[in-house]
Amino acid sequence: VIDHPKYQESKRIAIFLSMPDEIQTEEIIKDIFEQGKECFIPRYKPHSNHMDMLKLSSAEDISSLALTSWNILQPSDDDTAREEALAGGGLDLIFMPGLGFDKKGNRLGRGKGYYDTYLDRCMKHPSGKPYTIALAFREQICESVPTAENDVQVDEILYEDC
Repeated sequence: VIDHPKYQESKRIAIFLSMPDEIQTEEIIKDIFEQGKECFIPRYKPHSNHMDMLKLSSAEDISSLALTSWNILQPSDDDTAREEALAGGGLDLIFMPGLGFDKKGNRLGRGKGYYDTYLDRCMKHPSGKPYTIALAFREQICESVPTAENDVQVDEILYEDC
């Protein structure tokens, strides 16, 4: 991942904080800060499909985050001091999680449409749609995954031996 040309040229990067069954992103997050890039993480709004990407100040900042009912670390709702990526310069790159992917770039998420809705908002931002890379295990690559009209394909899927 850290040798990928899109990662190397990106300055503002959004990345998910891993759940136990996902590709672990901790080392990537550390590298984002070591490279002097800006790091943004998701804050999901429950009972909706709204998500914001909020800025982390450091890799250590993760330990200050609240644990949601889904066991995901994220900034709390009353944390208003963090920059939201689209309120500033937008994003260059988004690393995306998922449950399954096909080689056409279709992604099966957890069913709420958070990333699809966020990418739709990105397309309306002056900086435009960021490049999207899904991080997957080889076992998550399928012949096809079900899609809906509002699903946004990922630009690239990285997995072992891809």
